[in-house]
Formats: sequence, structure tokens, C-alpha cells
Amino acid sequence: MAMDNRMTILEVSGPFREPREPVFSYDYAVRRASWPMPHAVRVKVSIAEELDVVRSKLLGPVTGTPGQQLLIGKLLTRRIADEKLKIAEAEGILMDRRDNIVEPFTGPHGHLFPKLEEWAGREQESLRAEIKNRAGI
Repeated sequence: MAMDNRMTILEVSGPFREPREPVFSYDYAVRRASWPMPHAVRVKVSIAEELDVVRSKLLGPVTGTPGQQLLIGKLLTRRIADEKLKIAEAEGILMDRRDNIVEPFTGPHGHLFPKLEEWAGREQESLRAEIKNRAGI
């Protein structure tokens, strides 16, 4: 009988602004049935190379109040972080029983960015609807 080794997210906190990097990050507490205790995964979202690219592809040159822009940024950053966690899991990056960092999908991890773009395309309508509902844009 095979053991269920699916990852379960127990808690998420963030966004945090990384002090020396132009990224936002979220901390996930994750667990697998085979692990005796949960482990941490920090998912970093690059502001320029991930958040701004996804935002412009979804919304184009959208304007709004600073508060609306903040809401949009927070909403998209969380959705991007959630998807990056799924991509990292599918790629086997999170299989080790240790704390992990999912870096921005740039540079050495740039090969994973097309998966994030594909997700944004698939989810474009639902993301736009959520932004309209929450930020009024």
C-alpha cells in the first residue's frame, strides 16, 4: 500500500517585504503524512519580474487610487505565491524534509516562469473578476 505523500498547507503568513531584495514573500507551514512535523517554505515573488509582469498582462495600464493599487498588488502577490508553491511541488523542489525557499522564477529558475505565465492566462478571467470585486477596478 502506497503512503499518501501529498503536501498539506497548514498556515500562511505574509506578505513580507524582504529587506535587501526587491521581492515580497509569504511563509507557508507545510506537512506531509510521512513527516513527523511541519516545515516552512518561504515563497519569494519578484516585484518587477513576476508581480508587475503578471499585473500588466492581466490588467494592462490600469490606474486607480494608491489604495486600489495596494489591494491589487497584495491580491496578485498572494495568488502568484500560491501558484509558485504548486509549481515547486510539481517540480519536486519541496520533497526534502527540510525548510525551503522558493526563489523568484528568474535567473537560474527562469525556466519555471512560463508555467506561471500559463497559469495567469488560464486564470485571467477569475483573477480579473476578483480584482474588480475587491478593488473596484
